[in-house]
Amino acid sequence: MKRKAASARAVQVARNETSGREIAVRIVIALGANALVERGGHAQIGAQIKNVARATAALAPVRLAGHELIITHGTGPQIGMLALQAASTPDTPYPLDALDAEREGMIGYLIEQSLISALPKSMMVATMLTQVRVSRSDPAFQHPTKPIGAVYGENEARTLAAERGWRVAQDGEGWRRVVASPKPLDILEARVIEMLVDNGVTVICVGGGGVPVVEREDGGLFGVEAVIDKDYASALLARRLNADHLIMLTDVDGVSRCFGTPEARRIESATPADLRAMRFAESSMGPKVDAACLFVEETGGRASIGHLDDLAGILAGTAGTTIAPPHR
Repeated sequence: MKRKAASARAVQVARNETSGREIAVRIVIALGANALVERGGHAQIGAQIKNVARATAALAPVRLAGHELIITHGTGPQIGMLALQAASTPDTPYPLDALDAEREGMIGYLIEQSLISALPKSMMVATMLTQVRVSRSDPAFQHPTKPIGAVYGENEARTLAAERGWRVAQDGEGWRRVVASPKPLDILEARVIEMLVDNGVTVICVGGGGVPVVEREDGGLFGVEAVIDKDYASALLARRLNADHLIMLTDVDGVSRCFGTPEARRIESATPADLRAMRFAESSMGPKVDAACLFVEETGGRASIGHLDDLAGILAGTAGTTIAPPHR
């Protein structure tokens, strides 16, 4: 059952004027790491199961409404936890790309299990490990910026960096390990994901940005030590799948002017040009805004950024921040 591109693609989750019902659309929802693990919280399995169940309670109604659903997710705390475990066995350390695959499978499994329990048996769900091609010459490999793992005080972070060969940087009020975050160029399993979605499967993929791989001269692939930004990878996937709506869920209520100050105000709606004229923190909202703008500029679709608990309102356009082309 091949899905045909809708002529009304630019009007997301539009209302049918005669029936008042929502038009079914293809939606990519990116769950931020802070939506799965409370900011400053722990990544133990019990806490993750609890938070995944909370996420599922918001996601299941989207699928039950008839929309095609693709779920991606962040794994910052989890990849940091696995990297710490790997560092404790220096004789046989696992490379970061293998850990990327491990945590993508782990979180995907938890989301899949929870969704299967929340949806009718007739609705299929599948988790797919996703390889994402990057360039071996990406300057990110020389300038790591992606924070992963636990938050430390400055002295402890610098001590760990010296002991384990890490690079560390300030992230908010604390310090964290930082790794390379090259830009995603291609989603290798995109055609398989599209085939599954075309046949009614809810797909969980591109976890933590996917597993970064580069192409050899003979066309083969090999993994590299990096963590791809989940928002850029999700936006690329949404473009590849010709999605109607890209939604990035986190633990704040949207994009704000003067964030972190008493003058902070949520931006309800904006065009890519509006947002590109502003500045946002590179370690938090900046990549989300840029990824959303890229999706809207290339597809003419709609992107949204907001709180997990506000998903119903985000879909209706009454919560979060909506990014859309001008004159919609």
